[in-house]
Amino acid sequence: MYNSAIKLKRYSSMFNKAKKAPDRPFCSAVIVAGGSSSRMGEDKLAMELGGMTVIERTLRVFQASAYCDEIVAVTRSEKIPEVAAIAREAGVTKLKCVVTGGDTRMASSRAGVRECSAAAGLIAIHDAARPLVTEEIISRAVRAAAERGAAAPAIHVKDTVRQARGGRVLRTLERDELFLMQTPQVFRADLIRAALDEAVKLRLSLTDDCAAVMLLDAEVFLVEGSEENLKLTTPADVYAAEAILEKRGEA
Repeated sequence: MYNSAIKLKRYSSMFNKAKKAPDRPFCSAVIVAGGSSSRMGEDKLAMELGGMTVIERTLRVFQASAYCDEIVAVTRSEKIPEVAAIAREAGVTKLKCVVTGGDTRMASSRAGVRECSAAAGLIAIHDAARPLVTEEIISRAVRAAAERGAAAPAIHVKDTVRQARGGRVLRTLERDELFLMQTPQVFRADLIRAALDEAVKLRLSLTDDCAAVMLLDAEVFLVEGSEENLKLTTPADVYAAEAILEKRGEA
């Protein structure tokens, strides 16, 4: 019934900017903030980055974006009061609610999507641990999804990539066809709801939400991401983020 083959299509000759739709659908943003931070050694979302916590910085970008109408935050149950307080003190008026996530990324995304307003025509899902996302990246993804149904920012792989097994190289992968996926990943609301329901029902462990919509044989279109839109996973990522903020004049 479902074709799980990857079908990442290039949007507008890959990284060309999409034209702004005159009337975009209502867009809800689900901010997934339920990770364990095991590789960081401390709660990365509570870490200070450029004078504010990581989660606050992420929420502020979506608050400021003209392409986001409401925010749903997903986190661990014990962190709900903290996240809600941070959003309130930061003036994040778009926050609809803070909900408990699940045991997997798919379950957490689904928990957030289920809380999005019925009016939402588009739903953007973003890793809270990508606090340096820009309003421009958000707008690109939302505009592309409004036109095509599913879109995500991505950047080209720069290094040579080889597939190996047991320490033995099997083949060299074609670098021009490889991309590093980022967030926010934006989808037509009915599509992502159905896709996440299916992923959770099948108990799949998928690393991003594009993989879920591919279960329904839906096409995902890529828009230009940025090397600065990094995900904070290890202490080295924090050093890089601090350097980026300093370059932006936000440190």
